[in-house]
Amino acid sequence: MRQKFPDNLIIAGHKDFGLISQLENKILLAVGGLDRLRQDFPIMMRHIIDSVVDAPRTGRRVYDELEKTEKTYIGTRVEIELRAYLGFPKGKLDLLIDGLDVDIKHTMGDGWMIPREAIDKPCILVAADEESARCYLGLIVASMDYLTKGTNQDAKRSISAEGFKHIRWLLEAEPYPANFWRNIPADTIQAIFAGKSGNERIVTLFTAIQGMPISRDIVQAVAKQKDYMKRLRANGGARDILAKDSIILLSGTYHNDLIMRLGLPICTAEESISKRLVSENEKALARQNGFPVP
Repeated sequence: MRQKFPDNLIIAGHKDFGLISQLENKILLAVGGLDRLRQDFPIMMRHIIDSVVDAPRTGRRVYDELEKTEKTYIGTRVEIELRAYLGFPKGKLDLLIDGLDVDIKHTMGDGWMIPREAIDKPCILVAADEESARCYLGLIVASMDYLTKGTNQDAKRSISAEGFKHIRWLLEAEPYPANFWRNIPADTIQAIFAGKSGNERIVTLFTAIQGMPISRDIVQAVAKQKDYMKRLRANGGARDILAKDSIILLSGTYHNDLIMRLGLPICTAEESISKRLVSENEKALARQNGFPVP
């Protein structure tokens, strides 16, 4: 996705201002306001992409490894999940908002393809950029004035450079959770997955990657076992093995107070984080919270 957009022209007096404002107000009312949208939408995009990559079952880790048909399916998933999130019914197009048929267009690239049936109709534009971990949500009326003259083999037109001026952005370059594996060195990934058992791979994961929240989905992808959460527990699991090396494994469900006191990033209930204890003060804090560190 382009890094800088032209100045937006959707202001009072613009021919689309009334319609775009009507849709924007209905959308924000449906989700509970802009702050809630900013909270929910980025997480939705991360979930959609990761669910199609499906690392635990396929062994793939990034969007670039998907087949062409799967990349197309991400757009379908966006339509389905966004419609469910907004709570609007399906009309002749993807959504029916306040009696208006609205299409949903998604891209992982730099532009959107508008089909003939959506021309002159309002569209919700969705984009995600895995490289920068930024997502976008905008509104446009797909007027011919905003589209390229040429079409592709499906008779679809893309939004022109001029057309970008007529997009009303609800979320523009909004950060969303980055793909976990994208910035992990290749040799580290190789070492993690070289382990012969689930325990061994989990221990290598939390030894090599400390101080970073790690989700259950990542744990499942690494453990490659149905009972993957057992790998995190004591009584023979990774937590006991890590403790022998003065590394504690903390849960966002049970240990956020200790996580904060150790100066680590806060974890959600779906995340865990590890840290090697260096100072006697850190070890004392861990012991006070029931961790049997040496």
